[in-house]
Amino acid sequence: MKIALIGYGKMGKAIEEIAVQKGHQIVLKLDVSNPEDFVKEKLQLADVAIEFTSPHSAVDNLYKCFEAQLPVVCGSTGWLSQWEAVEAACLANQGSLIYASNYSIGVNLFFQVNKYLAQLMSKHPSYNVSMEEIHHTQKKDAPSGTAITLAEQILQQITAKKQWVNHISDNESELEIISERIDPAPGTHKIKYQSAIDDIEIVHTAHNRQGFAGGAVLAAEFLAGKKGIYTMSDVLGF
Repeated sequence: MKIALIGYGKMGKAIEEIAVQKGHQIVLKLDVSNPEDFVKEKLQLADVAIEFTSPHSAVDNLYKCFEAQLPVVCGSTGWLSQWEAVEAACLANQGSLIYASNYSIGVNLFFQVNKYLAQLMSKHPSYNVSMEEIHHTQKKDAPSGTAITLAEQILQQITAKKQWVNHISDNESELEIISERIDPAPGTHKIKYQSAIDDIEIVHTAHNRQGFAGGAVLAAEFLAGKKGIYTMSDVLGF
């Protein structure tokens, strides 16, 4: 499989390492140093693109991939306020897209555990739920995309919580998310249910970027040759 890497920072390099180990070929590497190469003719040399950049550039990057009819796996977070426009552009161009707030297989299993636990806890209002997340200082968005996914899963089940907030809150209708930025933490997410009697916690801690990178390559393998919009649940068969 021929892969275009859009974003060649630490994550891009980790994806490259795993992709090459699996026998794939990196035919294009794009970052701020070579914007002149971000053109349709060069994108079409690839079978699939993997995009890890920033909230400010991700949407334009996706549009360019759709126009080039290049399937794209997007791992950039912080841009979902524009999701409807991106979805429409993908479908209008008969494009192909996988977006995930986190490509780690472990995190996607954690999403399933979180949904199930929230469903169970919805019947026990004596427990108050809150969240914490820790990432490295280079992460540009807070809370993380993964934390937002977890929070939205909880809000779907715990009806007493009406919205999430990214600060300490005494408002019982708000789901509190506390974000910390500490080097060199790749990512920790904790969900805590507290009562006067006991606490229940689930935690996912990433040790390095390999889980994220490996999942992104797996998603690219799944998406190549397909049309439409998919999720990691499709990739992993949940």
